[in-house]
Amino acid sequence: MIAELKKTTEQKMQKSLEALKNDLSKVRTGRAHTGLLDHITVDYYGNPTPVNQVANVTLVDSRTIGVQPYEKNMVGAIERAIRDSDLGLNPANSGELIRVPMPMLTEERRRDLIKVVKAEGENAKIAVRNIRRDANNHLKEALKKKEIAEDEERRTQDEIQKLTDRYVVEIDKALAAKETDLMAV
Repeated sequence: MIAELKKTTEQKMQKSLEALKNDLSKVRTGRAHTGLLDHITVDYYGNPTPVNQVANVTLVDSRTIGVQPYEKNMVGAIERAIRDSDLGLNPANSGELIRVPMPMLTEERRRDLIKVVKAEGENAKIAVRNIRRDANNHLKEALKKKEIAEDEERRTQDEIQKLTDRYVVEIDKALAAKETDLMAV
């Protein structure tokens, strides 16, 4: 029972860390990467469909994303979806290929993005601490039901705390890496 609790706790903490890394990858730096357009959807014959399923998304150079629709009639819809997204991008249509240049980030915008990144990191830490709290509550319930001994409960709480500390350090590392990435010109 305790081994299963520790395993599920660690899995949940790992998912929180992965979710943070996924969210951080969406925060735009001055460089282009194809994952930036992953969450943008296009109306494809009445169905909202991700851009990467109706077009080939590639890097033209380090500051430009190229979007080549599989069907020529999708060019306008994809261009409109990218322009209307919350990314602040201005795509250019050359008939068959849509070029999405990455604008340079100003110092003020970089600082704003760092604030966003820190807030995301804090949310991830809160999620990890909530997972720890839930695990500790399960341990206390098991102790009340006399399914485990007191020393076993205390030892497991210490192990869960070490796990929590480890994931908080991982979150801090991810944040520091993203901050460095954002501040690089």
